[in-house]
This record gives sequence, structure tokens and C-alpha cells, in this order.
Amino acid sequence: MTQTRRKTAPERDASRSSPRRLDAKAWIKRAKAFGHGKEELMALFADTDCVHMVVRRAGSKELEQLTVAVEDGRYPSVGAHHAPAIRLERAIRDLYGFEPEGLPDPRPWLDHGAWERAAPLSGRRRTPIKQKAYAFLPVEGEGLHQIPVGPVHAGIIEPGHFRFTANGETVVRLEQRLGYVHKGIEGLMAGAKLDRAATLIGRVSGDSTVAYAYAFARAVEAALGIEPPARAVYLRALMAELERIANHLGDFGAICNDASFALIHAHCGILREEVLAAADEAFGHRLMRDRIVPGGVAGDISKSGVARIHALVEGLTPRFRQLFALYDGTPSLLDRTVTTGIVVPELARRFAPGGFIGRASGRDFDARRDLAYAPYDLLSFKVPTYRAGDVDARVRVRIDEIEASLSLVRQILDVLPRGKLQAAITPAKEQRIGMALVEGFRGDVLVWVRLAADGTVARCHPRDPSWFQWPLLEAAVENNIVADFPLCNKSFNCSYSGHDL
Repeated sequence: MTQTRRKTAPERDASRSSPRRLDAKAWIKRAKAFGHGKEELMALFADTDCVHMVVRRAGSKELEQLTVAVEDGRYPSVGAHHAPAIRLERAIRDLYGFEPEGLPDPRPWLDHGAWERAAPLSGRRRTPIKQKAYAFLPVEGEGLHQIPVGPVHAGIIEPGHFRFTANGETVVRLEQRLGYVHKGIEGLMAGAKLDRAATLIGRVSGDSTVAYAYAFARAVEAALGIEPPARAVYLRALMAELERIANHLGDFGAICNDASFALIHAHCGILREEVLAAADEAFGHRLMRDRIVPGGVAGDISKSGVARIHALVEGLTPRFRQLFALYDGTPSLLDRTVTTGIVVPELARRFAPGGFIGRASGRDFDARRDLAYAPYDLLSFKVPTYRAGDVDARVRVRIDEIEASLSLVRQILDVLPRGKLQAAITPAKEQRIGMALVEGFRGDVLVWVRLAADGTVARCHPRDPSWFQWPLLEAAVENNIVADFPLCNKSFNCSYSGHDL
């Protein structure tokens, strides 16, 4: 069975032209509009002589790109009016040397003083800035003490520093310092051929390799006006849903493990391994890395892989439901997760966090539905939302999304069309801009790309959902006990690597 594929609005209207340019006054006016429920900041990043914003209006099916010129190395700060932009502007300062006028927090973010040169993406030779010791925010009050954690952690985990201020066992403030796994991904992308760039983008954050490759491919296709073959479109979605299922199962088990309920963790580990093994048989790689490329997919699904995934879905569903029933029926476990690590809906509205963090706190957004791209415009699925905003709500969003993804896998396999796997990629012989938003397991992954006339990447910005999620962890842990931080942190499961670029 083959469904006729219609061209969705985001594909038809994806940006191939220059972003809309604003003067400083109009730029500030848009910045002041964020956080009130009518407009959301989706990305903020720099280019050679300007700064770009990506904006979504409430209910809109499209994204808007806005640009302000950088004059004498300065531009109007968005963070001065909208707190979620502060870390993004600190990163712009570190990478480009552009000064956001009015930025409330001028401390470095990605630059820890170890780079061989300052502002490495500025295109100018700048000697490193001799930095003072990082100044954490001061805290005053009787009986307060600080607990530094990291950046090196126990076990296999990426580095990040967490500075707790506590009153006894109660957390009064948490302040994060990230950037330890900065890889210079944007610098590596500049000048890269498309095949090299596709390889790099799949390594921005390993657990989201499909989502990043998917977004990059769609951004390039939007820039060049290319439509991938229908079979490739469905195979991409199949890989994305398998990635989502595997990661949500891993998170569900890990959250339970941090609440000292190791039984569910062990069984989720088995189920996750079965998903990865099926992906390996179907696509030749457990994480399906390097399988999505601009123009389509690098290879077809194997015949045995189709059968393996069918069997996986049927076998996994009842076992997974039993595990959730065990979670839902264990009062001692729910006592650890219910009302722990709350993100109130007001904060979710202001920060517009993607994925299970936003949906657990009432933000009803999913790029697959709200900026519908093929083949999701022809598939049926529900987007779960809760308002409690606690660890338990974030667990339940994951559970519901696993159910929805299992259904999507069935639908995709039932209608998987025959045909070609790749469309030809031909350079436009002029500069082109493209952008795409793809729903990863953690939330929406945005990739913006500017292609040079020879078809190479002149500039690429990958925006991980964690940029708008990490700050909310600081709010979620307040007034919880120190011992509950691992549980809160795991329920967020933000990416270090994707955030640190």
C-alpha cells in the first residue's frame, strides 16, 4: 500500500531566501514579545556580520527568521529582555566576539580559557583572553553552604559542573557551568563538503544522531529545492521513531534506578538492547548513524530487518506495558517521583522547552504535528501533555510517546512505498539558505545552513533542545533535597555534547 505524498507547508515555504532584516529598534521590540505566550524564541546564533533569530508565533505552521546587523562588533541584546537568550548570547560572545549591548550576564560560557585563540569563528586572529576564575553568583544567608559537583562525575557521563547552595539538605540554588565538551563543530562544518558535513552533524550528540542527520538533510534540501524520494522519507521517520523508543526506554529505566528501583532499570536495559539490535539488523548500525544523508538515505532497510522490527513491536509492547504498570503500582517509587523537581507551566511558557520537559509542564508542541513534515502529515499519533511538571509527569510523557512511536512504526511499515532512495544533489551555483526543525527524542532539533555557490557549507548552526532545558533544571531542583538532584537530572537528561557544540 502506498499513500500519495502531499507537499507540506514547511517544505513548500522552507527558507531559501535571506532572513528578514530588522533594525535595532524592531529587533528589541521582537525580543520584548517573547515569553508571553504569543511568540517563542527557537534559536539565536551569529554569522559573519550579523545575528539571527528564529521565531515561532503561537499556532503558526512556519518559522520566521530575523536578522540584525552587527555594527562595530555590537548588536542589541535579546537576553536583556528575555532570559532564555542569555546563555545563547554568552556563547555568541565566546565564538564570534560580538558584544550584545545590555546583556545582563557577561561571563564567558563556552570559552573556559583553554582555547588557542579567542573568538575562533570571527575570522580574525585574536589572542586568548586571560580569564579570571569563573565567578559563580553570590549567595547570602544564614546557615547556607555550597556543594561543588563535577565537572568530572562518577561512571560514564559527560562533564558538567553543578554548584549547589544548600540550607541543610534543602537546595536553595543550583548554578550550572557547561561547555566542557565543546568540539568546535560549527568551525569544522565551515567549508565542508556535504558528505563530510553530514558525517559531522551526526556526531553533535550521539544519542540523537538520527535527529541531527534528519534535520541537516531537510535543511540542505530546503536550501536547494530538492524533494527526497518517498521511500527515503518513510525510512527516515522509521529510524527517528526507533531512536525515540530506544532512548525513552533507557531514560525510564535510569530514572527508576536513581529512585533505587533497579528491577525496572534492568528490564528496560533488555528492551532497549532489543531495539538497538533490530536497528542494527535493519540498517546496519545500532544507532543508525550516517544512514540519513541530504537527498535521501544511504541504504535500504534489509528484508530481515523489516521482519525483525515487526517482531520487535509485537513482543516489546506487552512487556513494556507491564513495566509501566509496575511503576504505576509501586507507592514507594511514586513517592520519589511525584511532586519532585517541578517545572511550573509559567516557566515552560517563557523558555519554550521542547520534548518531554515542555510537554510535562503544559507546553503542547511537537514539530511532527505543529510544523508537520512528511511523512508525519499522513500518519496518526497523539502528543501527550501534562501540567504537573514533576519527575512523574516527565516519566508519563515518555511512556505515552513510546506507545505513540510503536504505533507509528507499525503504520510506516504498513505503507512503506517502493522506489528510489536518493535524489541527486546539484549545487545551486549561488548562495542558498535552508532551515529545518525535526522532533528528536529530547525535543525539537533545529539546523540552519548557509550553502556556498560551490555547494559546500559556508555556515551551519545546529541548535540542541537542551539550550532551553538546562536552565529549567536549576529551577526544578530548588527546594528539593540534595539527594533528589540525580533523579531530577535524569528526568531531564539534557545533552552536554549537543549543547556544548
